Amino acid sequence: MIRVVVVDDEALVRSGFAFILNAADDIEVVAAVDGPDALAAIRALRPDVVLLDIRMPGLSGLDILAALRDEAERPVVGILTTFASDESITRALRDGASGFLVKDTDPAHLAAMVRSLSAGGVVLSPEVCRSLVDGFAGRPDLDAARRVALLTGRERDVLGCLPTGDSNAEIGRRLHLSSATVKDHVSSILSKLSVSSRVEAALIAERASSPTDRR
Repeated sequence: MIRVVVVDDEALVRSGFAFILNAADDIEVVAAVDGPDALAAIRALRPDVVLLDIRMPGLSGLDILAALRDEAERPVVGILTTFASDESITRALRDGASGFLVKDTDPAHLAAMVRSLSAGGVVLSPEVCRSLVDGFAGRPDLDAARRVALLTGRERDVLGCLPTGDSNAEIGRRLHLSSATVKDHVSSILSKLSVSSRVEAALIAERASSPTDRR
């Protein structure tokens, strides 16, 4: 079972996400809490995935994400946001968020997104992805194509799979590689692109493939 904690300041949103996810045979929402109760619940329950609202009064999602950075058993965190253009998304990216979902994500896709997060994949709602590609990490002059040119052919193949959100095992099946080999390629990709997460690498891949100069 994939154990999930949902954190949102709106009770209706929390209960809605919990209802949808608990309908899946392989997912259990072990807690659905407000911001002030989030850290205690996460530390006590040790979930696999946390779905975390980025904007909450008092203790914000960014505060909680920052606090989780030093946890010995840190869960995978998917950020929930209402606005794809939320400027706080880039800070969450730097603080280690593994995915970004707008709150009106199609319920039919939600369980699949949680599974992808749990498996180490990248999850980017299309609206969030486009917003981040347009102004990635506050570096509008990023020469994505030049960075990607530093990679070997096989590394570029792996990089091209990252925006789909596939796990290492799924990428391996697609490219006829072992999961361990994919993991090694991902580590090399992050180093060569000078980024710290698969999400950032996926965004560079998206930007490099765009025919439009966004400078």
